[in-house]
Amino acid sequence: MPAKDRSRRPWSARRVPAALAAALILLAAGALLFEAIWVRTGHRATAWRPTLTEQLATRTLGNLWVLTGAAVAAALGLWLVILALTPGLRHHLPLRVPADDHGQMRAVLERKGAALLLRDAAMRVPGVSTAHVRVRRRRVTVRAGAGFRDTADVKDDLTDTLRHEEHDQLALAHPPRLRVRVRRSTK
Repeated sequence: MPAKDRSRRPWSARRVPAALAAALILLAAGALLFEAIWVRTGHRATAWRPTLTEQLATRTLGNLWVLTGAAVAAALGLWLVILALTPGLRHHLPLRVPADDHGQMRAVLERKGAALLLRDAAMRVPGVSTAHVRVRRRRVTVRAGAGFRDTADVKDDLTDTLRHEEHDQLALAHPPRLRVRVRRSTK
């Protein structure tokens, strides 16, 4: 029984959203702390504090501004939770972990690089004059133009070559499904 594949897509650092959230929270907390210290040391409250406390005390939960603020806060919170729970880096494809490595090594291949490797392999197939490869997480779509051979033979050879290239050269942890279309080339 083969060992379970432990290769996963790496998680992105998400530095920009985390930095923005931290900066906004730090700014708001700093302003409230400064105001609290300012008032406790005997100074008069700044103009925004009495206005804000009065507005918060007089507005009901059904008020449009309160509901809008709550919706914005909930949307931002949901966005941050989604960012925290999803791996990101969707343009990277994880590679297989060697059997003797015990999962200590991780490597990825960008989709564009995988598409270029598969396109080059497709162009080496006899009879293929043009090839366009699109790599997604779960599917590789290849559109090829056959120049001088029967399209069914070119499709069979192209499918075999791409499966071999995908398995041996790319070494993807989760090989995507292969979809090959061959048409007679117009050039």
